[in-house]
Amino acid sequence: MSRSRTCESCGAALTGRPHGGRPARYCSDACRQRAHRRRSARPDPGARGLVPPRALDSFVGRRQELTRLRTLLRTSRLLTLTGTGGVGKTRLALEFARGLSARGTRVDLVELDSLHDQALLTQSVAAALAVGEQAGRTGVDVLVGAIGDASRLLILDNCEHLAEPCARLAAALLRHCPRLRILATSREALRVPGETVFRVGELSLPPAGDEDDPAVLLRADAVRLFTERAAGRAPGFTLHRGNGRTVAEICRRLDGLTLAVELAAGRVGTLAPGDILAGLDDQLSQLPLLTGGSRTGPRRHSELATAIDWSHRLLDPAEQAVFRRLAVLVGGFGTDAARTVCAGDGIAQRQILGILCALEAKSLIVRLPGEAEPARFRQLTAIRAYAMERLVASGELHTTRRRALAWLTGLADRAGDEVFADQADSPLVGERDNLAAALSTVDGDTAPHARLTLELARVHYQQEQPSAAATLLTGLLGTADGRALGGTVPALAARVACQQAELRRALLLGERAVAAERARDHPAGLANALDARAAARLCRGEPDAAVTDLRECLDVLAALGRPHDTAWCTHHLAWALLQTGREAEADALMSRCLPLIREHAPWRRTAAALHTAGAVRLALGRLQSAEALFAEVLRIVPEAGFHALYPVEGLALVAAESGDPQRALRLYEASAQARRRLDTEPEDPWRRQVEQTADRARTRLSATARDAAVSVGRRLRGDRLVAYALRTPGGGHRATTRDTTSAVDGQYPLTAREFMVAELVAEGLTNGRIGERLGLSARTVATHLDKVRDKLGMRSRTQIALWVVGRAGNRAGGRPE
Repeated sequence: MSRSRTCESCGAALTGRPHGGRPARYCSDACRQRAHRRRSARPDPGARGLVPPRALDSFVGRRQELTRLRTLLRTSRLLTLTGTGGVGKTRLALEFARGLSARGTRVDLVELDSLHDQALLTQSVAAALAVGEQAGRTGVDVLVGAIGDASRLLILDNCEHLAEPCARLAAALLRHCPRLRILATSREALRVPGETVFRVGELSLPPAGDEDDPAVLLRADAVRLFTERAAGRAPGFTLHRGNGRTVAEICRRLDGLTLAVELAAGRVGTLAPGDILAGLDDQLSQLPLLTGGSRTGPRRHSELATAIDWSHRLLDPAEQAVFRRLAVLVGGFGTDAARTVCAGDGIAQRQILGILCALEAKSLIVRLPGEAEPARFRQLTAIRAYAMERLVASGELHTTRRRALAWLTGLADRAGDEVFADQADSPLVGERDNLAAALSTVDGDTAPHARLTLELARVHYQQEQPSAAATLLTGLLGTADGRALGGTVPALAARVACQQAELRRALLLGERAVAAERARDHPAGLANALDARAAARLCRGEPDAAVTDLRECLDVLAALGRPHDTAWCTHHLAWALLQTGREAEADALMSRCLPLIREHAPWRRTAAALHTAGAVRLALGRLQSAEALFAEVLRIVPEAGFHALYPVEGLALVAAESGDPQRALRLYEASAQARRRLDTEPEDPWRRQVEQTADRARTRLSATARDAAVSVGRRLRGDRLVAYALRTPGGGHRATTRDTTSAVDGQYPLTAREFMVAELVAEGLTNGRIGERLGLSARTVATHLDKVRDKLGMRSRTQIALWVVGRAGNRAGGRPE
């Protein structure tokens, strides 16, 4: 007889198995799976209460990080949050864990900051899990037995001072507990096989330029955190137009470091935001200002210096020495700078790279974002203030500053043989802040001070910061050390005056530079001075006088036997001749100098020469050639800077002359919008030509077509603008607002940058050479090339080249005639 039973899921009648065995509990697989899902959804009664109580203050921001952590923990059983002390690792981990606990996951927290004896690690974990000791069994065995195959999350908070024992324990538990996941917080990775490291970054900061709009500022996590914490200390505090700019700057000075922002906001009850910002300006008072945290939290969270000191004490003596010496490099540093400045007193240069890696791993320096090669690092502002205190206390401040000064002088010496140094790629461009800091420590009445002041002014000029450059040069022009540099200082001052549209002063300075170089009989200096005076005369609308100066400059260079400098000056002469209406002579000169510039000059000079050649061909009516030259400029300049606007404007001129006023107006509006955004203006002759052409294009269009062209043009930027300007697929003549939202579509799914890389592959260039042309690293070029291969379904460079060549036959344009 069969015994009647019912399904535990749906209640349907079951029949007992005729041959004995375990009786059935469900009538079907569907009911069995339904019951399993119900059991899985039930909260574990022991899950809640193990996570610490909810914090008394609000959790601000970090929404993207929480989402990312949820994704990572699905695929990794050991997830380590790393980052600088005070960045918010513990708070992020606990907020994440509370979300899991609410969903029924058992969570256990082990706080290790007060544990200093690694032998007691397993006992501390066992105590947190409410597991007692068992005779005859090791601590690890007891933990494995207690956890078993249960699904749970173990949080190990603050592992950095016990990194090795924590790593061994984590590996053992994960090996024997198949459903255990571990979330660790540490200032360095545990380095366990299978570990996923998630670097907790600083809070987001507001973009520059929007400081007057509180709504925009509050989108930044750092500003929102400051505002909430300040309101807690001073009820009624709000962010408004009157204090928004100051609060934003406080957050930037603190690099968005969570603990630093909270401590600064805690001063609002006593100090106004302006007073807090003033205190942060003084490096010696910065750390004393950032105190007064919670009395109930960990001591390391009550003062920023205590949090940093926690990390500093974990360094060995050599690491501590390098850490404090890096404080003089306020603008960041590469490995070469660190070797020069930090080696010595028992630390060899060959040790520096390993120490930098150790400091980065321990979150005491951070690598700057991007793919710059070689790598570049910096200390966060608060950490650098702590390091500076240590450097002063060690008695090494003077020696370290002297090494930094020697390193910067060495960089300046690299460009010492440049005739046109004002227009060359200075190795000091990336060291502007370090240069300014070094100058503030050097006696102002010395030759080194004058030399580095000139270099800093040159950097400001090249970065289109004429006011800062003019201030430095005005001081130099009146000193004996400045006069000892000959015409170099007034020549640069003349170029800066041109940037500021002070045209009378520009010519006077140019004449002073020429007179100084003639007096000291310095041919290379004379060539530079003549070029500067010619630039001033061109800005004043005196192209014939500029032509005279540039012809003399070429004669001086010919006697010196400097072909590259001769080519550069020839290009300047061609531009001046173009302004006088002698296009044919200008074209002949460009045909002579352009090949040499293309082959050997850095991208900035190559772009300028190509632009001149394009303008000359445009004046001659050779529109196809002019378009190809302007397009070549656009392919080699960074699309985010002002250099990309000149070729866009050149292509607008070509479009207008080709009878396409709609394209001309779109390109003009895109460029004009970008110039307003970047706050930059072209030289007067070029500006007038472009604006007059845009006015003619407007008159040739109906009101509806004109408004549509303006609307589309103002939406073009970045990759979309480049794609449209270069006529890549999806950016052709009839582009609409919808068309311009993607660089390429359909048959050729490449972005504008990927297409540029493909074209240069077709020219036979290596990744290194392509990088030089486009201002990218070889690694970035390789990444673009991988995407090209994937999108086109091609494996070899030859296939890519054939694709480009085959496509060129169907495309308007071409190489210069």
